[in-house]
Amino acid sequence: MVDLKGQYEKIKDQVNTSILNVLDSTAYINGPEVKKFQEELEAYLGVKHVIPCANGTDALQIAMMGLGLKPGDEVITADFTFAATVEVIALLGLTPVLVDVNPDDFNIDIAAIEKAITPNTKAIVPVHLFGQCANMDAVMALAKKHDLFVIEDNAQAIGANYASKSGQQKAGTIGHVASTSFFPSKNLGCYGDGGAIFTNDDALAHTIRGIVNHGMYKRYHHDVVGVNSRLDSVQAAVLRAKLKNLEDYNSARQSAASKYDAAFASVKNVITPVRNGHHVFHQYTLKVKNVDRDALAQFLNDNNIPCGVYYPIPLHSQKAYADSRYNESDFPVTNQLIKEVISLPMHTELDDEQIKFITSKVIEFVTK
Repeated sequence: MVDLKGQYEKIKDQVNTSILNVLDSTAYINGPEVKKFQEELEAYLGVKHVIPCANGTDALQIAMMGLGLKPGDEVITADFTFAATVEVIALLGLTPVLVDVNPDDFNIDIAAIEKAITPNTKAIVPVHLFGQCANMDAVMALAKKHDLFVIEDNAQAIGANYASKSGQQKAGTIGHVASTSFFPSKNLGCYGDGGAIFTNDDALAHTIRGIVNHGMYKRYHHDVVGVNSRLDSVQAAVLRAKLKNLEDYNSARQSAASKYDAAFASVKNVITPVRNGHHVFHQYTLKVKNVDRDALAQFLNDNNIPCGVYYPIPLHSQKAYADSRYNESDFPVTNQLIKEVISLPMHTELDDEQIKFITSKVIEFVTK
């Protein structure tokens, strides 16, 4: 699904030198590489504050902690996404409220959000799924109307642009706070775990900087309840090397997506991804109609073509998050998507020969 080896070969010298410099410095935690990466990512995103941390799940949890959400507060998010989004809500004793998504771009349904708002609702978590932004103008309007926080889950869309009413903005810089992941397979990925929180709010940034470091602003002075979640210097060095190439990485993904689109253009039972704006294709996810999706996945695997089903089980049906408040009738789109979606290989090293082989096998199966 991703070719990290091929990507590494192109930046090998820079990465190796950067890692060796960290080893020579022995500044493994909160070293100069972390500070430099923070500053460079702030400049790239056009955001006032980037707070690096240990992973994307921590980033989302710490963002919620920084906002002062309390047990029992309701947080609305999408049913069709990875479990980390709802996991941290539950871990903090907050009440997750899952809602359906759009059938075209897979992002959270604005009408479903509005329907789910109660006096206990305190925040909305739009997930920028597969590489493009949710309808943030509508989300922010709802948040303003109901006095809610907006926490962007930007783990899959770093580098994506959103054309808002106030101008073009990077994904993750629109809400009150945002989180991202630097898991190796992400568009901007490190060589281990890593994450970050973004915000333009000075006071919130100050709170979060304490939370990520055991609640300390001064050593052994614990001013807030915190956690141990710091990006290490080796990962920061890798991310600095890759950040310089992020625009090229995203362009390569977009080019591969366009070639996939062209190959499937006349295949009636294959629906290619909708672009409602700038899409950076963390995943290239098809919908297949009147096709046995699981049999297709097996056929591709038998032909040595990796593929993925993101996601096979909606969050409202997961044992950990099942709730009597949910009715199947609330999730018609999600319940259909889990039967139809399949993601093809998507990375910066895809070449025309690979795309031709992958698409020919998909077409062979769906048209037989």
